[in-house]
Amino acid sequence: MSSLKNTLTEAMKDAMRAKAKFRLGVIRMVLADIKRVEVDERIEVDDARCLSIIDKMTKQRRDAANQFVDGGRQDLADTELAEVEILKEFLPTPLTDDEIIAFIDQAIGDTNASGPQGMGQVMGQLKPKVQGRADMQVVSKLVKERLTYIQPAIFRYTLTAEPILWI
Repeated sequence: MSSLKNTLTEAMKDAMRAKAKFRLGVIRMVLADIKRVEVDERIEVDDARCLSIIDKMTKQRRDAANQFVDGGRQDLADTELAEVEILKEFLPTPLTDDEIIAFIDQAIGDTNASGPQGMGQVMGQLKPKVQGRADMQVVSKLVKERLTYIQPAIFRYTLTAEPILWI
């Protein structure tokens, strides 16, 4: 059993002891989704997959909250956002913009990608590093901007890990 799954199980037990019904419901929902994946795919879910499941659930809750706000149902939006806050407890600390850009620059340098056609390679290398720690749509947008920016140049890395463009 993965350590994140153990953490979720322990958090569920703590919520039961504390009689925190809302928190208990959210944690049970996560564990049920993990169990569904295990049964459907006949695999034992590891930490990376648990993170992707929690990340997906967080994104779904945020989207639902936005739709509820647009529909004039602030009470339901508040419930969804409260669920997001509980889900965030099980995600790793989010990356800062500078850290994301550093990961992107490193991935571009490692794959020698240039131009938009190299986006798949860069995203493939980035996803395991930033999954659950950054919004992948934002990462994708930043990668696209960086690849468009360096398209006409040759990208090189120095020992200081600062990107240099040689034209």
